[in-house]
Amino acid sequence: MKKYISRIGQLGAIAVAMLVLPACQKNFTNPNDASNQVVFTTTRGVTGVAIGLQRNYTAGRASSLFNKITADGFITRQFFIVNRGNIPEDQLERGGGFVDGTNTILAGLWTSSNKIIFDANNVITAANGLGDKNYASGLIGYATVFKALALGDMAMFWEQVPVGIGQNVGFKPRVEGFREAITVIDGALAAIQANPISAGFNSNIPPGIDVLNTLRALKARYALFVGDFTAALAAANSVVIAKSVFTFNGVNQNPIFETATATNNVFQPIDSTMGLPAAIAPDLADARVPFYISIVPGSATRFRIRGFAQAGLTEWPLYLPGELLLIRAECLARQATPDLPGAQALVNQVRTKTTDALGLGASLTALTAQLNQADLLTEIYRNRCIELFMSGLKLEDMRRFNRPNSERGRNLMPYPFRERDNNPNTPADPSF
Repeated sequence: MKKYISRIGQLGAIAVAMLVLPACQKNFTNPNDASNQVVFTTTRGVTGVAIGLQRNYTAGRASSLFNKITADGFITRQFFIVNRGNIPEDQLERGGGFVDGTNTILAGLWTSSNKIIFDANNVITAANGLGDKNYASGLIGYATVFKALALGDMAMFWEQVPVGIGQNVGFKPRVEGFREAITVIDGALAAIQANPISAGFNSNIPPGIDVLNTLRALKARYALFVGDFTAALAAANSVVIAKSVFTFNGVNQNPIFETATATNNVFQPIDSTMGLPAAIAPDLADARVPFYISIVPGSATRFRIRGFAQAGLTEWPLYLPGELLLIRAECLARQATPDLPGAQALVNQVRTKTTDALGLGASLTALTAQLNQADLLTEIYRNRCIELFMSGLKLEDMRRFNRPNSERGRNLMPYPFRERDNNPNTPADPSF
């Protein structure tokens, strides 16, 4: 059995104890654990904490992955609720003022994001002090993947994000959260360039994540979100398209499958429109629809989850090849001097591909007539919604593409009461 499994076991009790602390405290130290200081002085200890980042991000209903996908799916009308006894999901489906600081899905995402940033900071600091710089660069890159995801997740859902980790911290505009993610990614990329990741590091972490290309893909994503099209295009072009995924096992299953797909008691896809209005709904021939959604005739929940949550061991991608093509297309379409033919050619690559590294293809015909900028951006948005279904990115896309408020339940989320009750710096909630 791989060494990383035993390390998770050693640190599991610490990780679980930390996760149940209230988010408002942001005090993630464990004063009762005498070994906590020792953990960060050894390569083995730092590796164990780094692996814990992936567990915190992906394991179970309390994970960032579950909460991000669920919140985004309901707010953007991708899901319908199967059982209204699931109160947090019910609030998100209703949207508007029904979503308040009591929502445990949003509170869970807030808590886990802060916890991941705290632990990632410790890993990065400790790794910089290790003698084996090639192993250290792996730790820095791996921890930065999760820190960047946590920063990006908070920036996608809240109008302002904390300026750091600690009690009574201040806040900054959410765009600065994306910029901070880009900055830490740049730091990790520089560390890896100076000292390439060692094979020894790769053998000691869970399989699946391509650290270098994931960092490049995340930089492209967040640079796009802040409107830095030059940086986003360069980062997207630098990615060597390969599969980079979260993997699962019998103990820690795919969290969407475990809670929603398997039980059929929480949520399912709204229908084969994927929540898109009729004018831009998926083509009936689009192979991405049956990839993501199955049909059970005669059932009250006729449309069911497939795709990257169809089984307990189904891998979950950190980025999709199609996402990178669409980032490149959008950058070309939005840059100061738009390259509309180049952008449309990239959209056509997404439309016509029959498969990719993740087995996802649309198998549609290419668009032949050249679209104007507005229509091409609408086509890019449409393809992002279909290609990246259930990715947790749609709310950010809806704001960027100026989609009508009527297509979503909220623009930005209220702050958890646990934060507001304990941090006088917590901003006012957005009106919608």
